[in-house]
Amino acid sequence: MPALRPGPHHWFAERLLAVVSGRRPVHSLLGHTVGPAYQQLVNLAPAEQALRERLSPVVRQCGRFIPGPGVIEAFARIATGDRVTAMAFRLEQGPDLRWRCAAVEIQGPRP
Repeated sequence: MPALRPGPHHWFAERLLAVVSGRRPVHSLLGHTVGPAYQQLVNLAPAEQALRERLSPVVRQCGRFIPGPGVIEAFARIATGDRVTAMAFRLEQGPDLRWRCAAVEIQGPRP
């Protein structure tokens, strides 16, 4: 049985987590967001360097729902030690067939 190839929601889950945990700058996703998603990331990203250095959250699970062509509504369970956070995001496929994040939300203790 062939191994399943991760979808775009896996790639985005890892990149979004890297931004909201401060491991990557927000502008690293500038070309990968549309609409209000970039500003949402600016608001979610930590401002303090000390916060960025002490966190090591990881994606524990990533899933998706496809409500229609060119749209993925995805979730990721994020673990930071024994804390669990939920991250939801929406991906939209543009005319160029590239996936872009259109919205992101984090519920629970922030990673």
